[in-house]
Amino acid sequence: MAFSFLQYTVSDRVATIALNRPEKRNALNGLLVAELRESFRAAAADDAVKVVVLKGNGEAFCAGADLEYLQQLQQNTYDENLTDSRELMQLFREIYELDKIVIAQVEGHAVAGGCGLVTLCDLSYAVPSALLGYTEVKIGFIPALVAVFLVRKIGEGRSRELLLTGKLVTAEKAATDGLITGVIPAGEIAAHVAKVATSLCTEASANSLKVTKKLIGTVLDLPLQDGLLHAAELNAATRGHEDCKRGIAAFLNKEKLIW
Repeated sequence: MAFSFLQYTVSDRVATIALNRPEKRNALNGLLVAELRESFRAAAADDAVKVVVLKGNGEAFCAGADLEYLQQLQQNTYDENLTDSRELMQLFREIYELDKIVIAQVEGHAVAGGCGLVTLCDLSYAVPSALLGYTEVKIGFIPALVAVFLVRKIGEGRSRELLLTGKLVTAEKAATDGLITGVIPAGEIAAHVAKVATSLCTEASANSLKVTKKLIGTVLDLPLQDGLLHAAELNAATRGHEDCKRGIAAFLNKEKLIW
């Protein structure tokens, strides 16, 4: 697939989406958001894809909104800005609800909307030198869309600290707060992410990953009893799925199953 601002490749059941505006520190604009939506939809529709890796080419993962893009937004009407904001909203939701596992490979700074992209990923690994944060309040803006997901991910207290101060934090701090999964040395991160992706592809059922991810994303919205009933229904339905039958048979027969 040909894109102007990103690269999309598929190999060994892993789709790699690489933001490719290194001269702009992979800053977001309307076209890049549209291309991200298209690439994630392509991954969702491809039965050969089981895991998606999101990364950035160049020194930064993503520096947030492009300056020229921000200037253009100043000329928009409220309705135009709402339409534009909803495009980003749809991208965030599509990544969050994608029925495949998304891994962020953060090899440079992830700021504002760039950090928002990291927030949405199921797993995320960053190099020690990467700084992450939501700086919107420092320019009179608000981290509106990402707040919805960040509070769900790390809780209200830590979210308040990050969103209200607008400060950038180290990768180590981000890992401690639960914003990212881990910190990996720069020379090892690509291999580490590839190993995690391969493990997910070969050692876990695609259906189990999809259902578990959906359960994690919905259970917080349900009262305790409703959540338990929903989980019981998913449990029962999964027992009848072909993947479960294969997996249990392999376990009982002490066979190694390659998914």
